Amino acid sequence: MRSDLDWYFAFLNLLHRPLIRKAERFRFHELLPEFLSIVGKMPAPVVVEIGSRDVTGVLRRDLFPKAARYTGFDIHPGRGVDVVGDAHELSRHFEPGSVDVVFSASVFEHLVFPWKVVLEINRILKPGGYVFLSTHPVWPAHELPWDFWRFPVAGLSHLFIPETGFEIVEAVEGLPCRAYSLVADAPTRGLFRHPMNMGIALVARKTGEYDTEKFRWDVDVHSVVRSEYPKPTR
Repeated sequence: MRSDLDWYFAFLNLLHRPLIRKAERFRFHELLPEFLSIVGKMPAPVVVEIGSRDVTGVLRRDLFPKAARYTGFDIHPGRGVDVVGDAHELSRHFEPGSVDVVFSASVFEHLVFPWKVVLEINRILKPGGYVFLSTHPVWPAHELPWDFWRFPVAGLSHLFIPETGFEIVEAVEGLPCRAYSLVADAPTRGLFRHPMNMGIALVARKTGEYDTEKFRWDVDVHSVVRSEYPKPTR
C-alpha cells in the first residue's frame, strides 16, 4: 500500500513532467553509439563484456556483430554468460594483452574493489585497446548486499589515469535528477536545488602497462566480504 509520501511524490512527478527531456538528448546517451562506431572500425576485435548475464531482459552480444570473439563474463551462470568468474580476477580467465575491447554496464557499483578491476582490465587489454563502462553517480540501493559505490565523473575518471595505464577519451554524466530531504534539517532543506545525475558513461584507451610495484592489491574479496552477489531468481 502506498504511503502518503509515495502519493505526494507521484503528484510532484506529474507537476514536473513538462520539464522532462527525452533521455536520448543527453550527451551521456551519445557516448555508447560513438564507442560502438570505434569498435566497428576495428578488424575482427576480441570483446569481453563484464556483467553479461540477463538480469533485466537485455543482452548486449549483438552490439558487437564484427567481433572475432565475444565473451560474456559474469559472477553467476545464466543466459548471456560464456565464462563464470570474478571481475577482480579477470586475468585468471583471459590472457594478458589478448583483448581489444572491454565493455561493462551497471557493474562497477557492485565491485568490492573497483580499482583492482581497473588494473585487471589493463592487464587483459592489448595496447591501444578500449574500455567502455557505465554506472551511477546517484541511484537507489539495489542487488543488496553487493551494492558498494557511486561514482561522480571526477571519481570514475581518476581510476583511469596514466599511472594505471589509461587515457580518458571521454567521461560524462547524464540522466539528471533532483533529491528531496525528508528531515527537518536546515543544511539539507535546499537539497532539491542541486542538480544530480543518475548515470555516468566513460570511454578510455589503454596507453601502456601499469607499474606493478606502485599498483598492487592482493586483498582477496572474500576475506573482506562474507556474503555473495545475489543469485539469479529466475
